[in-house]
Amino acid sequence: MAEGVTTVELGQPLFTGMPCSPNHPGFRMSLSRRHGDAVRPDGGSAASEVLITGGHVGTHIDALAHVSHDGLLHGGLDAAQAQRGGRFSEHGAERIPPIVTRGVLLDVAAARGVDVLDPGYGVTEADLAAASERAGVEPAAGDVALVRTGWAQHFSDAARYLGHDSGVPGVTEPAARWLADRGVVATGADTTAYEQIPAGQGHRVLPVHRLLLVERGIYIVEHLDLEAAAGQGLTEFLFVLLPLRIVGGTGSPVRPIAVLGA
Repeated sequence: MAEGVTTVELGQPLFTGMPCSPNHPGFRMSLSRRHGDAVRPDGGSAASEVLITGGHVGTHIDALAHVSHDGLLHGGLDAAQAQRGGRFSEHGAERIPPIVTRGVLLDVAAARGVDVLDPGYGVTEADLAAASERAGVEPAAGDVALVRTGWAQHFSDAARYLGHDSGVPGVTEPAARWLADRGVVATGADTTAYEQIPAGQGHRVLPVHRLLLVERGIYIVEHLDLEAAAGQGLTEFLFVLLPLRIVGGTGSPVRPIAVLGA
């Protein structure tokens, strides 16, 4: 790494038993070969693993193929036609470009004077504007806007983090439109779904996904961990995210970072 350049992790680690949306398969890792199972003539040995996961497990980005509305994907493409053959011919994860741009951290929890937003709280336009004013920077065209609720602090408690009974804080549709109108290319949050999830409702409806993915063509990043970035007082930085080129996939695991001093 170049002298004076540092990085801050913005995602969660992957491990067996980690929280996962009920809509997706859980992450599993198991050693398929252990040291000593096979030993080479020179005494060397290698270990390897098998991974079982989905495209929307752990910190990940949603491709535009992920959500349709009234049978249509972004741009009015027919979803049934696009998904024929077991993979998407349009808007697949391989079409998501590498994202290297300005990142803006909107710390809504801090702007509201709390460490973590209440379960089921709906982040409003006013909340994002207040977080933007606190940060001294407003999202602009080409940016990635990261919304901190503080919810990543519950990641070690899967039931609490997923919040089916209690709810999960998240961006409301008007707040998402506030970001979209500023031209962001992607936006993410530190929860399992980039949505306000009221108590007991789970992922029954996802209006923000419809607005961002289908109507506006804006990528969504979920399961972020913004605690270290917030702890360091970051507000704007070089944001780097590289999706896997999963042909015809609806999403991809990612490892987003903030690059400082570049």
